[in-house]
Amino acid sequence: MLACDLDQTLIFSRTSFRLPVGAAEPAITVVELIDGAPSAYLTTRGLGVLARLHQAAVFVPVTTRTLAQYRRIDLRVRPAFAVAANGGHLLVDGEPDPAWAEQVAARLAGACAPLAQMQELAARLAADGWARLVRTADDLFVYLVAHSREAIPDLSAVAAEVAEVGWSLSAQGRKVYLVPAALTKQAAVAEVARRAGAGRVLAAGDSVLDVPMLAAADLAVRPAHGELHDQDWHAPHLTVTTATGLLAAEELLDLLHTWATTTATTTGT
Repeated sequence: MLACDLDQTLIFSRTSFRLPVGAAEPAITVVELIDGAPSAYLTTRGLGVLARLHQAAVFVPVTTRTLAQYRRIDLRVRPAFAVAANGGHLLVDGEPDPAWAEQVAARLAGACAPLAQMQELAARLAADGWARLVRTADDLFVYLVAHSREAIPDLSAVAAEVAEVGWSLSAQGRKVYLVPAALTKQAAVAEVARRAGAGRVLAAGDSVLDVPMLAAADLAVRPAHGELHDQDWHAPHLTVTTATGLLAAEELLDLLHTWATTTATTTGT
């Protein structure tokens, strides 16, 4: 089984291609439209590798995006399972599993401060002028979108404050997320692995919110950019790409395909 983060791991906006200086742009395919305008891309070759991966393994898109935001993405495959809202939604054949939603609600109840408290905190942070908007994601967590990545202030004290009440703070690009510590991608990935009968799990991701998923995987890969790269995060079973941005996605897809096909040949699963 392959659990793969989307934004900044697999798909990229034009402003985050990170191509080497002087390099020609590879053939790309639009994988997301917003109001009819292209918003995210993957290399055309990468899409081909992904299609083969989908045949070789249980491919599970895993994202912090809301359900509506996830549904804008078209990777030209139809996964049997997907994870959205940082584990808040487990999709089966494209539809949220209500039983999983009930489990999530039960897990969060009493495990962290109320969502309203984080909404108030986010509003206070935004009042300092660096954030252009604040959003609540599917009544599960809160995120702020900054005017620019550079505009985000040092939030280490805020991170420590929210950790004391069961929440986590993570900055990814221009977004700052306030997420319950008990709401994890890994919990949903583990449930998918159980349902799919997966003997081994491969994972790819770029952010702190991906760490539990990457740490629990049998083999993991992260791109040489993003939050985890800035923190120099490593693990014994982790590979880091040599490329960045759009080309890192292609590189990690190649690696995942090699792992998946080797695993299938070796284990027969």
